[in-house]
Amino acid sequence: MLIASFPAGPWQANCYLVAAAEGSDCVIVDPGVEAADLVRSVVAERRLRPAAVVASHGHLDHTYSVAELCAEYRVPCWIHRDDRDLLADPFLAMPSGTDRMLREAGYRTEFAEPERVETMGDGQRLTLAGIDFTVIDAPGHTPGSALLRTPYDDETISDVIFSGDVLFAGSVGRTDLPRGNPTNMLETLRSAVLGLPDTAAVLPGHGPQTTMARERAGNPYLQPDFLQHEGEEEST
Repeated sequence: MLIASFPAGPWQANCYLVAAAEGSDCVIVDPGVEAADLVRSVVAERRLRPAAVVASHGHLDHTYSVAELCAEYRVPCWIHRDDRDLLADPFLAMPSGTDRMLREAGYRTEFAEPERVETMGDGQRLTLAGIDFTVIDAPGHTPGSALLRTPYDDETISDVIFSGDVLFAGSVGRTDLPRGNPTNMLETLRSAVLGLPDTAAVLPGHGPQTTMARERAGNPYLQPDFLQHEGEEEST
């Protein structure tokens, strides 16, 4: 499997291009601000043919270039049904003043859905560009945050998880933005995240890649004391 990645834009959001091999179809995951030209460069360099765009969630730093790339390559966008409305109005889930900040920095602030949008949900299996993905609901950062899991044929790595802004190396996604929900995030960490195998490689929406073994051992937000204490606070 070929996985090419780069951080893009002021939020340095990771965009991924996933393909079976060079010269084949590919999936574009989370093309955010300033990602379009970088996607084009990777596509040309690796002789790829985009077959779909997938958004791990609806935040602007992961979807800014979705419509542009979908139109250029004539491919659909896949996004969780609970975040679909953010494609046309991403500011619903961004801090107040984000539109003004972008406008002052010279970025556009008007958005629309791509011509073709496909929605996904928990347990759904997608075969895109010849690669099998399983969708795992992971709400909390946004209602429609999702983990994308695909098998990986390696002696030490069994799966690759595109974790969006759910799980990072040493941290987890914030829940203080509009539509964030700490109770849902806590349940996501307990079930969806901790249910992943230690042999899974985690490719997050920001920062370096990691593994589930490393995060289970050292991520403070995945430790039993934190999860139990936070759960007790939520129930009081």
